[in-house]
Amino acid sequence: MSLKLFIFDCDGTLVDSAHTIIEGMEQAFGQNGLEAPTPEATRSIIGLSLPEAIARLDPSLDETMRDRLVEGYKDFVIAKREQGEAEELLYPGAKEAIEGLAREENALLGIATGKAYRGVLHLFNSYDWHDLFVTVQTADRAPSKPHPGMIHQAMQQTGVEAADVLMIGDTTYDMEMAVNAGVTGVGVTWGYHSEDMLTKAGARHMVHDYGSLHRLLACML
Repeated sequence: MSLKLFIFDCDGTLVDSAHTIIEGMEQAFGQNGLEAPTPEATRSIIGLSLPEAIARLDPSLDETMRDRLVEGYKDFVIAKREQGEAEELLYPGAKEAIEGLAREENALLGIATGKAYRGVLHLFNSYDWHDLFVTVQTADRAPSKPHPGMIHQAMQQTGVEAADVLMIGDTTYDMEMAVNAGVTGVGVTWGYHSEDMLTKAGARHMVHDYGSLHRLLACML
């Protein structure tokens, strides 16, 4: 029986981190005398790499200002984490589903996220997940979604072919990345983009809670 590789997005899929991300953008823009993006605008770019997200929030920014905003955001979020104030709570059922899938003999778990690697380590430290994911792809080590680079690197590291790879995520960037990589996209509706947006972006499956996701993935093993 062939191995299956289940790749999970983080923000909006595993954890609800919108509050911290919105606050970080407000802080970074405000410190530089700029009008902060609305919470809705910030939610719409969650999942992209930080430089790409800021560029989409305000395309008029020059490179110098974008870099200042990136550093300001990073400083704010790192400080919040060090103070134990960064809100990154697992969605209901995520812990049971992830840990259950990790016990399956022919299932490999991976992560592909707009977070930096430091952010994923914080997640692993918070939930003692260091041994569950065999491949971790982050925006500071690969091109931003929806470029297929993260998925391609995960496939190279695990030796799993595209037909046996599923990308699970809550945004159009996840589904577009799956399409670009030639793998199956599974949309989750508890995150930051709508079900209709996920469908139009190429999701082949749609789930509304972690129980349904766990059952769907288990049936594919």
